[in-house]
Amino acid sequence: MALSRKRRKELNRLKSQAEDLWEDQKELLDHASKVVRDASRQAAHYAREEVGPRVRDTFEDTVRPAVSSGFRTARSAAESGRERLVSDVLPAMSSALGTALAAIEVAKNRQVRDALSRATKIGTDVGTSVGIIKPKPAGPGRYILIGVGVVAFAAVAYAAWQTLRADDDLWIDDEPETPLADEA
Repeated sequence: MALSRKRRKELNRLKSQAEDLWEDQKELLDHASKVVRDASRQAAHYAREEVGPRVRDTFEDTVRPAVSSGFRTARSAAESGRERLVSDVLPAMSSALGTALAAIEVAKNRQVRDALSRATKIGTDVGTSVGIIKPKPAGPGRYILIGVGVVAFAAVAYAAWQTLRADDDLWIDDEPETPLADEA
């Protein structure tokens, strides 16, 4: 199929324009890549010279002191707690445990139990024969005395717990107190 001369001329003109456009596009892309390379180099310089030192200074001035202050506070609280445990709680617990074990050992001794039961029997017999003690069946007084003893023990235990806990000296002010404006 043959093209007319007019059509062939038009196609050649379009082909020439397309090749020119392609050359222009290659030049434009080449120039754009050079601009992008220069911009990335400048961004790297700016980040190295401006942003990096600001971030480093902010970290050194703000973040590191806050973190190290928190570590110092936690370490101080842990040392205070350990000191309180070693100097107050453990000696009191070991003393109470030693006393309880000694009392248990004494109560296990058959001779001591026999002596206590004999002394109780003799005291009851003498008191009954003299008329000082009147034998009565066990009544509610025994249970009332046991209840009073339990309440007294609980009160002593609570007072000891309040004395040995150290939560009031664990709080440390973060900033020094400043006088109020209206007091000045």
